[in-house]
Amino acid sequence: MRRRSFLTAAGLGAGTLFATAACGGESSGSSDSTAVKVAYQQWGSGTIMKDYLSGLKTSYEGANPGKSIELVPIVASENDYYTKLQLMMRSPRTSPDVVYEDTFLINSDITAGYLQPLDSFLGSWDQWDQFQDTAKGAAKAADGKTYGVPDGTDTRALWFNKQLLTQAGLPEAWAPTSWDDILTACREIKGKVPGVTPINIYAGKAAGEAASMQGFEMLFYGTGSTLYDVASDKWNVASPEFRDALTVLKTFYDEKLCPDPEIALDAQISNRVGEEFLPGSTLAIALDGSWMSNNWLETGGAPWPEWSQLMATTPMPTKDGSAPGKISMSGGWTWAMTKNAANADEAWKVISTLTAFENNLKYNIANASVAVRKDVAQDPEYTGSNQTLEFFSSLVPVTQYRPQNTDYPRVSNEIQVAMEAVVTGQASPTEAADAYDEAVKGIVGEEKTATL
Repeated sequence: MRRRSFLTAAGLGAGTLFATAACGGESSGSSDSTAVKVAYQQWGSGTIMKDYLSGLKTSYEGANPGKSIELVPIVASENDYYTKLQLMMRSPRTSPDVVYEDTFLINSDITAGYLQPLDSFLGSWDQWDQFQDTAKGAAKAADGKTYGVPDGTDTRALWFNKQLLTQAGLPEAWAPTSWDDILTACREIKGKVPGVTPINIYAGKAAGEAASMQGFEMLFYGTGSTLYDVASDKWNVASPEFRDALTVLKTFYDEKLCPDPEIALDAQISNRVGEEFLPGSTLAIALDGSWMSNNWLETGGAPWPEWSQLMATTPMPTKDGSAPGKISMSGGWTWAMTKNAANADEAWKVISTLTAFENNLKYNIANASVAVRKDVAQDPEYTGSNQTLEFFSSLVPVTQYRPQNTDYPRVSNEIQVAMEAVVTGQASPTEAADAYDEAVKGIVGEEKTATL
C-alpha cells in the first residue's frame, strides 16, 4: 500500500540517532556472518527506506565498534515482497535477523514459526509504554506474546486535484457525503475534462492488499458491516453489503470512471498512481493512503513542488452518509526478529534503535505516517511537518482494522479474486460474492462462518 520517499536525516547523534544518510550500505556479493541482517522492501523509485537504513547502518556501526549491519533490500511488488521474505525466513542459511513486517502478514508469519517473541526485551525497555495499545495489538499473537515493534500507522481517504475538479464545475472544497456523490462527481469529470481518468479504486490480484484494503474494504466497511466478528470468532458470509460494495465497484469500472482494466490490473498500478497519474494531472481522484505525498517531495519518486497547492483531501464517506459519516482503514508495519536470528541481543539492539524516539520522529515526519508513539504524536516538529498530517490523524477515531486473524491473508486473496472477476466482466457481483463465500468456507471451515 505504498509508499514512500525519505528526507535525509542530517545532524543526528550516534547511538539511537542517525547520521546523514549514506549512499551505500546495501547488501553486496559478500556477506558478513557476524552482521545483523536487516531485510526490507524497496518501494518503487522512492528512497525512504534505503536512506533511512543507510543512515542507521552508518551511525550504529560508528557507535558500536566491531558491530555491523548488512542491509538486504528486496526490490519487489507488494505481493512478491511477502513471498520472497517468507521464503528467506524458512531457512537459517538465508534468513535475515530483522525484518520489516506488514501487520497484514505478521500473525500468519508468527503461526508459521518465522518470528520470535520480543517480550523478554520489551519488559525492560523504558520506551515501550510510549506506544499506543492499538498499535501494540497489531504485533501480538494468540499466545499473548508480542512479535514486533510498530514504527507508524496510516489512514486512508480521497485525494483530489482541485484544479481538475473545478474544471468539471465541482467545488474546490469538494466533500462527498455518499457513494452517489462520488459517482456524480466522477461522471462530471468524465464528461467535462477530456483525457482525465476520474478516479482510481484499486481492484484485482496484481494490486494485492491495496486492492483488498484501499479498494474493497474502504467501500465495504462504509456499509456498516465487517468481514469478521471477533466475539464469535466467525467470518461473515452471504452479506448483502458485500454485494453492494462489488456492485458499486462494477459501476465505476463499467462507466469507465476508473483506469482501464489492463492498467488497473497491472502490478505497477500503485507506483503509477503516485508517480505518474496524479502528478501528471491525468487522474482527478484517488482513494489512497496518508503516505501519498511522499512521492512528491524533493527526495520522492516523482518530485512535484506544486502538489501542496493543487492536491486536497476529504474523508471517504459511508455508503449513504450513515453515522459516523466517514470511514477509513488503518494498517502499519513493524520491525520483527526472525526465529533464525543469529544473535537475538544484537538484533534487538537494532530494532530498539530503529524505533527510538528521535529516529521514529524523523521517520514519521519523512513518511507522513500517523504516529504510534505518544511522545512523537505530541511533538511540535511532527504536528507541523505536513499539511495533510492533521487531516489523516483526525480519521483515527473512525478507522477500522483488518481482522487480526491468521486466515486473513487467504481471505484477502479471495476478495481480490472477486474484485477482479467483477471489473473484468467475468462474473456479476452476485456470482463473485457467492464464489467468495464458498472460498471462505473452504479456508476457515463452514463452522467458522456466519450469515448476517
